[in-house]
Amino acid sequence: MEDTLGSSYLNFTVGPVMMDPQILSLGAEPLPYFRTPEFSDLMFRNEAMLLQLLNADEGSRAVFITGSGTASMEAAVASLYGKEDKVLVVNGGSFGARFAQLLSLHGIPNTQIVLEPGKTLTREMLDPYEGKGYTGFLLQHDETSTGVLYDMNLVGDFCLRNKLFLTVDCISSFLADAADMKQWGAGAVIVGSQKAIALPPGISAIALNGEGVARAEAHDAGSLYLDVKVYLKNMERGQTPFTPAVGTLIQMNARMTALLKAGGAHAAVREVRERALYFRKSIEQLPFDIFPETPANGVTALAVRNGADAKAIFMTMKDKHHIFVCPNGGDLEHKVFRVGHIGVISTDQVDRLVAALSLTLEELAK
Repeated sequence: MEDTLGSSYLNFTVGPVMMDPQILSLGAEPLPYFRTPEFSDLMFRNEAMLLQLLNADEGSRAVFITGSGTASMEAAVASLYGKEDKVLVVNGGSFGARFAQLLSLHGIPNTQIVLEPGKTLTREMLDPYEGKGYTGFLLQHDETSTGVLYDMNLVGDFCLRNKLFLTVDCISSFLADAADMKQWGAGAVIVGSQKAIALPPGISAIALNGEGVARAEAHDAGSLYLDVKVYLKNMERGQTPFTPAVGTLIQMNARMTALLKAGGAHAAVREVRERALYFRKSIEQLPFDIFPETPANGVTALAVRNGADAKAIFMTMKDKHHIFVCPNGGDLEHKVFRVGHIGVISTDQVDRLVAALSLTLEELAK
């Protein structure tokens, strides 16, 4: 059972990730009733800490949705955009495609900027859309499926010039790469609990600046569960409209408190960046190429060489070495796999990962 479910495994995926033992222990405690002043106080602190870690503008708000990151992606699309909008969406992989799918599902006019897998967004790609009447822009900060980190200063400047409302999916980049709502001019930023914040899956959150709050309050989301204005109203009393993942929100409170005491977002990002660089240096002699043009700190996507099979590497690492890495799907299934650098990971564990990768290649070559 232990081997099957993963408690004896090293986890180098991009979520869920390995967690701090003290945070894990909180998950074993009995859950309190949540419609209380004490839980409301905890939620107010969660909101304040999240906004601080994102460097949100004064007057910003945050809502917490019990659901995966996709739940908050859909909530943001449905609650912040409408049929009167004209939206640009960057589709550079699986999650950009998901934003595009959500926009179309909700009947919001949109244009996709489609990128080749592993390629980044450039100024030349944005030039055709200058002054064309667009009102919104959606993209991932880190397109997790390919490991690409987009230039948010480039995007933020474009949106500022063209007066576009910017929504950024930071689910995989939050606390792994620098996220700065104020600097980007982002109206909405989405995060998830199971990535670099290193918590169980189940909570996603949307941080909104003043314009984002106004948009949410003015829009009919066409949804009972994913209407952001209802969450905003309930957060005025430190509550959620529906039963939340109480245990994960308690763990989130403890985790963000510890992160802020340890130096905040800057310190967290520095730790992940150093781990990523250490790993990339350690595999220089292995037959892999870093796949994306601009790799994110939180994940390294590796293209295989010499006839190796990326899916076979994933399976062998899992079954023989008890180490999880991330497989890919679609056209990249046999060409690219990914290694995450988020969660509670030591240098010794990274060394064990690199040794297992080397041994796996030898085993597959036989």
